[in-house]
Amino acid sequence: MNVLKPLIVASLALASTTFAAERNDLPSCYKKAQLVDAIPASSGRELVVVVDQTIPMPEDIQRDSWVKIKNFVQPGDSVKLYSFSAFLPGEYLRLLYSGTLETEPSAETRDSESARKLRTLDLCLAQQGKAFDSGFGKAFVGGLRGASSDIPKSEIMNALRKVGEDMGKSGQGEHVLFLISDMLEHSDYTSFYATNQIKNLNVKDEISKAQKNDLFADLNGARVYVTGAGLVTDGVKQAYRSGKTMDALEAFWADYILQSNGTLEGFGAPSLSVSLE
Repeated sequence: MNVLKPLIVASLALASTTFAAERNDLPSCYKKAQLVDAIPASSGRELVVVVDQTIPMPEDIQRDSWVKIKNFVQPGDSVKLYSFSAFLPGEYLRLLYSGTLETEPSAETRDSESARKLRTLDLCLAQQGKAFDSGFGKAFVGGLRGASSDIPKSEIMNALRKVGEDMGKSGQGEHVLFLISDMLEHSDYTSFYATNQIKNLNVKDEISKAQKNDLFADLNGARVYVTGAGLVTDGVKQAYRSGKTMDALEAFWADYILQSNGTLEGFGAPSLSVSLE
């Protein structure tokens, strides 16, 4: 992943469990310029990136995911990054990054504030995009590099329930959820594997299991995109599943997401061919 190598430094230092007070890992330029009362409203958009650490992703998918994130994020957006695997010691759902990019000040602020404060603000805002690339990028690379196929469980639905709870508390009105995952649930509730192969799912039966075990999330109307679906690894060799198997996997997740108050907008099996929107 040569494009991102400069970003690999202490990526998990900020990792913590979620569900605490809202945090912002991107320092506010308005606070730096002592213009706290002039902070503009956010865009109302939130991008939530979720990295499944039970499957190492190929470098081309890692690079493409980074490009898609970069092309989506604009000033005013809030961005969160989670990683998950199984609910084992040290392998729980983690919030790796949370930051909000700021927009330019209003004309009223420019007319009423001192030149010194505005100069400090403008210089900071000009560098805030780079600060986001560095901070988010380190956490993103760390999340991807922390993946291991040795983790015995993959609790995707449980993770989505908890991510949905956080999304509901964010105060943002528009949510985009980007899942970097093989989407192969393997938990105490159900398994998408059979004798070391991906199961050809009975979608109706699997949806019934999700309903019975209260596994649906509330994704707050999110548009959901997936990359890496159906990917399995054998050492460094990549292998992919049949079209029939992948159709059933996509059908399950489309139904699950719909019943979790979201819409599946793109399902990369394994590569996502559409942009985040």
